[in-house]
Amino acid sequence: MIETGRAREDSPGPGVPSSLGGARDGRASRRGAPPTAAADGVEGAADMASTSRAAEREDVSPGGLQKDAASPGPAAEAAATVSPKDAASPLRAVVVSPRPVKGRAGREAARRRLQLQRVRGEGSGEAAAEDGERHVAEVAAEEARPLPPGCANPLRAMWREQRVALFCDGVLRGCKAEDADDAMSKYLAEQLKLKDRWLGVWKANPELFFERYEDSSIPFVGILVEVTCKPHQNSSCFKVTVSVAEPFSSNITNIPRDLVDEVLEEMEHSVPLLEVYPIEGQVGDAQAIALALEAVRFFYDFLWRDWDDEESCENYTALIEERINLWCDIQDGTIPGPIAERFNRTLEKYKSKRVELIEYQNNIKEDPCAAEAVECWKKYYEIVMLCGLLKMWEDLRLRVHGPFFPRILRRRKGKRDFGKTITHIVAKVMTTEMVKDLSSDTLLQQHDDLDMALDSCYSGDTVMIFPGEYQAANLASLTDDIIIKGVGKKEEIMIISEPSRDSFVVSKAENVKLIQLSLIQQGTVDGIVVVESGHLTLENCILKCEGTGVCVLTGAALTITDSEITGAQGAGVELYPGSVAILERNEIHHCNTLRTCDSSKSTLGGVNMRVLPAPRLKMSNNHIYNNSGYGVSILQPSEQVLIVAEDELNKAAASGDRKDDNMLSNVMHNLNLEMNNNKIEANVKGDIRIVTS
Repeated sequence: MIETGRAREDSPGPGVPSSLGGARDGRASRRGAPPTAAADGVEGAADMASTSRAAEREDVSPGGLQKDAASPGPAAEAAATVSPKDAASPLRAVVVSPRPVKGRAGREAARRRLQLQRVRGEGSGEAAAEDGERHVAEVAAEEARPLPPGCANPLRAMWREQRVALFCDGVLRGCKAEDADDAMSKYLAEQLKLKDRWLGVWKANPELFFERYEDSSIPFVGILVEVTCKPHQNSSCFKVTVSVAEPFSSNITNIPRDLVDEVLEEMEHSVPLLEVYPIEGQVGDAQAIALALEAVRFFYDFLWRDWDDEESCENYTALIEERINLWCDIQDGTIPGPIAERFNRTLEKYKSKRVELIEYQNNIKEDPCAAEAVECWKKYYEIVMLCGLLKMWEDLRLRVHGPFFPRILRRRKGKRDFGKTITHIVAKVMTTEMVKDLSSDTLLQQHDDLDMALDSCYSGDTVMIFPGEYQAANLASLTDDIIIKGVGKKEEIMIISEPSRDSFVVSKAENVKLIQLSLIQQGTVDGIVVVESGHLTLENCILKCEGTGVCVLTGAALTITDSEITGAQGAGVELYPGSVAILERNEIHHCNTLRTCDSSKSTLGGVNMRVLPAPRLKMSNNHIYNNSGYGVSILQPSEQVLIVAEDELNKAAASGDRKDDNMLSNVMHNLNLEMNNNKIEANVKGDIRIVTS
């Protein structure tokens, strides 16, 4: 097992039933039982995030990889020449309370305390200022040099296929979940043999050095060290021997050298390997070691789950590939940023709740009382729920609009008892001029806001909206057949989403119509319009997206005419397998706006079709332009891919969907795709493309 650098508890504490126990290679297992053995979670939760708490306080990517992390430079000589401007981490002097140094060096170190002024709340005025100036003069000659830059994260440049090849084909090689620890350890050990000694930055927990400090001011204490790669004998944990490299370098300029030496002596100069980051410019295989370390960190931060070795899994590498796909979907914008943040919060909450449970169990010194047992079970079932949610995210078949968007189901009202329909007027004040075109027997009801009108609707009702700005949470649960119609210029009838909500417009009714409206998405992460079931018609509308575009789920149908869709982070219109859509006389432009770390992998643009079973799409007289991906992308599984030359597809689309191109015609026929007189141009990746998943 690979040491994570976190404190662990090896002895099981008291709990409810004891059937949960049974540690394997230092990690406790909870096979088929509730939370009772105290040791069962600390180690498992620690393994979930392999870097130390200090390193975790840095800004990290969704996969747990460090972003522009501070790391040391090539060799000691090179480190001496690096200026603060070149350092990967800013050099700073901090005002904290350092841990007191023991022994003979204590009195001397006390004179060189880190605080250049008294701890906050102590001292003031001219005396404190003079004292601070004396401290500055004292430590100036002994300041640590800035850290040299670290090796660039080699995983960051890898594409999806390269990551899958590294982990599934290179490291795990078809092993089972219970053998993953051994496979990762073997891979790391092989890479460490390439170079016995190298320079790196030890990113240590500030609690080792400071009694009082602010988390935001010191995310970690970085020390330039020389690493000797000889893992300790008779130990399943990877620890390496380190010594302070010359010249003394740190991300904290006024840290006492004596304090660093003493901390290392107490640790017997042995630190967790994953807390050390190789620096640039070294001769030999330091880059290979850096890649191995990042790969192991990424595996335990994002790919490993503590339940993996507790459940039967016929093909563990396939599961790892799904998690890599999830991570890449987050990175390339297929899953928008706000949704990715929700997944990361769920994953971190799972980890913290697991540690919280184990710490609670460890504090039970004797047989638990009834209240303690109940609390254990409460915490356990909360973890089980989070575990199930994470599994849904990882399963592509369950991920689509499942755990992303938890909703309370709303029942369909149907027709009114007396069989009449009502026209709802949404305006601050209603005048006779507003309703002069309505028949004399029309039943009217006036509302100050759109939400009240929607809440009062039954099937067959019409909602007439007059110019103004509106918000309506009830748009996210349209279950009855109604017409929502703007009266006046569509640019002046603005319906704006509520940022605190996941969804904007969600249709589940057999027939809903939105006419002459401007939908402006702000803050919501779901599609600007999602058709979950039934049929939705958008006519003469403006859709200004911020999250994903219009999504038509399996079995649902959509008709869009004379409308404009712009600004979506993914495709402007996303068709899921088995859906139906008709697009006529629309403008779809400037979609796929999300900047990604790997722009070459982003294919979504104007319209995206996911096949098997294939959606049915009819497009005529649309203008699809200036999208960052393709104008029209057709996503289908690799085993069903049709080998179609990209240049022929682009040529066909650019020439007005030529009917004499047999290859393109066959593709369209097989995909139930009918295209007539569309203008597809100026899209960054191309006009039309069949993409394999």
